[in-house]
Order: sequence, then structure tokens, then C-alpha cells
Amino acid sequence: MTVYRLPRAHVFPDPAEAEASGLLAVGGDVSPERLLLAYANGIFPWYEEPPILWFSPDPRGVLPLRPKSALHVSQRLERTLRQGLIRVSFDTAFDDVLKQCATVSRDGQRGTWITRDLADTYRALHARGFAHSCEAWHGARLVGGVFGIAIGDAFFADSMFHGARDASKVALASLARRLAAEGFALIDCQLPTAHLASLGFEAWPRAKYLRALAKAVRGTREPASWLEPEDARTHEPTTR
Repeated sequence: MTVYRLPRAHVFPDPAEAEASGLLAVGGDVSPERLLLAYANGIFPWYEEPPILWFSPDPRGVLPLRPKSALHVSQRLERTLRQGLIRVSFDTAFDDVLKQCATVSRDGQRGTWITRDLADTYRALHARGFAHSCEAWHGARLVGGVFGIAIGDAFFADSMFHGARDASKVALASLARRLAAEGFALIDCQLPTAHLASLGFEAWPRAKYLRALAKAVRGTREPASWLEPEDARTHEPTTR
């Protein structure tokens, strides 16, 4: 297999040519335009310091939302959702969720893949209506969240964090239910894990994923803020 060096032009090689590790290409930039092109083709950046590395793993972690959502909610999580002790909002604290995801400690990871340049790109895409967050609150305290990018009828869940039990699960389940209700086709979580499998995410062969993705990103959904009128107010979250 060949690892491609990207030119300045916003182009990518066929993701089917990725190495067994999923590594496809190196170099380029993480501008909003290149990132949207990458995601729409089943490719994402994953690196802690330069050079920029681009991946398209096989298999891929996917939550199908059609013909019906594959989301699995345990009885305990369902009780938590019904009790309403954790309140959920969308796009009210995108930057705070992004920062928490970038700083949370993760097993086997020394630094963060959400570099300063990549964080700036996510903020720019949020301003343009492509990047979104789902926040979990306990009172006025931000205790969990997930963020990602929507293109057409596909949502690419980039990262999530939790500062209270089940908070990230509440955010992810609420996100999945909203996306299913709005007619999205799938949620891509990049890499399959046992934790995500317990929530209904499936490990799809890359070829199957790319076929489904090609249809999903052709959706005519216009990028727009998910902020609800009643949430159009200033939040001052704390994770302390």
C-alpha cells in the first residue's frame, strides 16, 4: 500500500487504498474546505503533532438511523433520560464542549488530536452551520457533551466527554434521537469500540460504509444552527 502526500489542492486519494491501519495520506492542511471534503469521502485527520495524518479505517463504527434507529438504550439510561436530572441542549455551548473534548484525559493518549488549528476549523464550521454540539447539563454545570459535523444526511461524531455518570451517554442518545427524527441516515463514530457497540453502533466494512455515505452526503439539507429560540441565551457553564 502507498501513503499519499497531499498537494495544496483540496483532493484526496481513493479511501479504499488506505493501509491496514487505516492511514491513507499525509500533509495538506485542516482548512474548513478540506475537512468537509475529507469527511464527505470517509476520511478524517488524526494526529497529535505535524505532519497531518489522514485515515479511513476498516471497519468503521456506524449507527444506522434508517429505516429505523439502531440506538440501544439500556433501562438505566432510559430512566436517566426520563427523570430529566440531566438537561440537554444543542449548539448552546459548542466551544465549551470542544475545549472539554480536547483536554479530557484518555487511556493510551499522551496529548490531544484536537490541535489548535483543527479547533479553529471546527469553530469556523460551527459558525457556518456544519459543526454542532449536544450538551448535557446538571443545573448550570456542563457535565457532558458530544460534537461533530453534519453533511447532508450524515453526522460525523468527532468526540465526546463526561464529567458525571452517564452524561455523555445522555448527550449521544439525545443526539441520535434528534437526528433520526429529522431524517438523517447515519452517525459515523470513526472507530468501532465496545462502549459504542453497547449503544447500537455497528462495525461496517469500509466498502459498505462508503456506499452508504455517498448516498447520505447527497442529502439536500442546508447547514444551519441547531440553537432553539428558547436556548438563544448566554450560558456560563462550569465543569468544577
